[in-house]
Amino acid sequence: QVQLVESGGGSVQPGGSLRLSCATSGFTFSSAVMRWYRQAPGKEREWVAIITQTTFTALYQDSVKGRFTISRDDDKAMVYLQMNSLKPEDTATYYCQTQSGGRIYWGQGTQVTVSS
Repeated sequence: QVQLVESGGGSVQPGGSLRLSCATSGFTFSSAVMRWYRQAPGKEREWVAIITQTTFTALYQDSVKGRFTISRDDDKAMVYLQMNSLKPEDTATYYCQTQSGGRIYWGQGTQVTVSS
């Protein structure tokens, strides 16, 4: 049974930092591409960052390049999203996502609020 559990969200002021974590189980993590998405109120869910297996190649949405860093720990089956220089427009619920056995799996999300 695939499980993804996000944590680390919270409220921060503009310019602040947060580190999101996603604990996973139920699939071969080291073989999986992992993604972070976010969904702001009233908006579509959007892709934020991706990290591949083996080479750990990372790609980012343009709006977060240079501010966010995705990483993974295959020994712990965890994926992370370090978010720096946060802006009010980063306010959203953040989700980790993977695909296994032809199905897409999502965590329950963690809320990030950036406000002064």
